Amino acid sequence: MAKIRARAPLRLGLAGGGSDVSPFCDEHGGSVLNVAIDRYAFASIEASVDGGLSLSATDLGMVDQPTTGRDQPLDDSTGLRLHRGVINRMAKLYGEDVLPDLKLTTYVESPMGSGLGSSSALVVAMVKAMLAYYDRSLTAYEIARLAFDIERKDLGLRGGRQDQYAAAFGGINLMNFGANDQADVTPVAASGAMMHELEASLVLLFTGASRESSTVIERQAEALTRGGSSLEAMHNLKREAGAMHDALLHGDLTDIATVLDRGWEAKKATSPAVSTPQIESALAAAKQAGALAGKVSGAGGGGFIMFITPPEERALIIRTLEEGGHGDCMTGRFVTDGALSWTTPNRAG
Repeated sequence: MAKIRARAPLRLGLAGGGSDVSPFCDEHGGSVLNVAIDRYAFASIEASVDGGLSLSATDLGMVDQPTTGRDQPLDDSTGLRLHRGVINRMAKLYGEDVLPDLKLTTYVESPMGSGLGSSSALVVAMVKAMLAYYDRSLTAYEIARLAFDIERKDLGLRGGRQDQYAAAFGGINLMNFGANDQADVTPVAASGAMMHELEASLVLLFTGASRESSTVIERQAEALTRGGSSLEAMHNLKREAGAMHDALLHGDLTDIATVLDRGWEAKKATSPAVSTPQIESALAAAKQAGALAGKVSGAGGGGFIMFITPPEERALIIRTLEEGGHGDCMTGRFVTDGALSWTTPNRAG
């Protein structure tokens, strides 16, 4: 068989992240604005050497060769759980409950727990590859919902909804979520000049501290059940998605920075687990060097911090952060493509 490959983009959360997590979005509705970036999760499928099933995550240095009979689902509580969850669900949907004979290899261009939606993008990429393997086609909505069900329902992993939809759709979108897994994805009609300006202003700092997003989310959920200030902060966080949408349409980088900072303050108010002294130190250093705003991308507690900077000051701010020992910086590009798959070209001759 020809090799099948697929990729799905990672994302930056610009506003509203956290309001897409149950039970808040089920009870109050969630609203998130995010943008896909040029870092990807990749999945490849090829014939297995011995005719069995082989799973591999090269970025983690892990190989998983299940020994379950082909007519039995994989134990998804061990091994490469995301891979096993995808194999089980796709075999159930399209393989008559018979496990496929193949080699599935993955790689993600960002550490898990980095706040860029890596885990969900990986599931989306694997789903896209397996759809090609079974010669099936689904819409972006259907792919995102399937990936969500695998992660959150089959595997029981805590988290929100935005990551799967960002990976499936690509681009920059305002996403609204409601009860019964309702989802609505609307592209943001920002001008090309605005998107170029925002892209030119962007600095991403990896703190070197990956974290289990589910741990942060659990602590956040506990705080929300008590209501009061945490619940009010989540409502404020949700409103910032609409404010960010308006700022992007108006084309004002200063307004975007204001909304980003305001959203970060609301995010921190939802749970003490969202920020750390290391994160606050990096934010303070960047702002002292001229950054307009900054926030953690994702659930919080570690991973990537994103900064909005005056484009002409970006190099200085990067140097300040790196020389100050806050972590490694990079820039990013926005991408419009969501998940896609292809087969390797045949060699001539």
